[in-house]
Amino acid sequence: MDFDTALLRALVAVADTGGFTRAAERLHLSQSAISHQIRRLEEQAGAALLLRTTRSLRLTEDGEDFLRHARQILAAQDALSRRFQRSSIAGAVRFGVPENFMGARLPALLAQFAHLFPAVRLDVTVGTYLDLQKLVAADALDLAVVMALAGGQDDAAILRRTRFVWAAAQDFRHDGALPLPLAFSPAPCMHRQVGVTALDGAGLDWRVAFTSPSQQGLRAAVLAGLAITALPQGDLEAGMVVVDGQHGLPALPAAQFQLLWRAASTTAAAEAFGQLLREWSAGAAA
Repeated sequence: MDFDTALLRALVAVADTGGFTRAAERLHLSQSAISHQIRRLEEQAGAALLLRTTRSLRLTEDGEDFLRHARQILAAQDALSRRFQRSSIAGAVRFGVPENFMGARLPALLAQFAHLFPAVRLDVTVGTYLDLQKLVAADALDLAVVMALAGGQDDAAILRRTRFVWAAAQDFRHDGALPLPLAFSPAPCMHRQVGVTALDGAGLDWRVAFTSPSQQGLRAAVLAGLAITALPQGDLEAGMVVVDGQHGLPALPAAQFQLLWRAASTTAAAEAFGQLLREWSAGAAA
């Protein structure tokens, strides 16, 4: 049997609001229309779904079970509608992202946005956190994903929480006779800043043994056993281990990826992309 989704929405509205009057207000219908829809639904179901008196209204056992399925059906239909809905939004979105934020998931996100908003052009810039912050401040990007140390940010802007760790190769060895070798990008670099700030207060004998502006270059040095580096926990690769607390290394701070918007008013296209990005980030963290 196929149930009319309008009838299912009437039942959900009655259950959520606790009465026919408020359900009618929610759905912009008359109270008599809601009553008629509930009667039709009960006829189709072949069971009483609500117990009504002059003083109260509650779901029957059949109604409780029916409501659970109705919610699932409506949620699936709403998701399907969003997935294949075409939008009239047009324009361009200038988006900045660090290479370590979404990895292999980023192309799928961009593809979904292009499908949902075919009239919007995406201009994507991949860069370092600091470079992306400067581009947003200069109004060269509409929005960007950047990293910041935890604390003080609006929770609505936070996409994913993480923390910095010290990473080394699984077979890294250091006898302590020489300064501890570290690998960092040249300044200015947030990873370097976080690591050096922690090291400065630790009284540890260390040296920069390897530098590279490329994160892949740094990871290659670490995997070769040449040095230890500071990076977000999610950037660990196969063959790397966390060595926090070993070799006298100090603790590193918590951090988070967050969405940074340009100061000027945002466009509808940028708002739509930001919302989809938040949904994807929430799904990845779940």
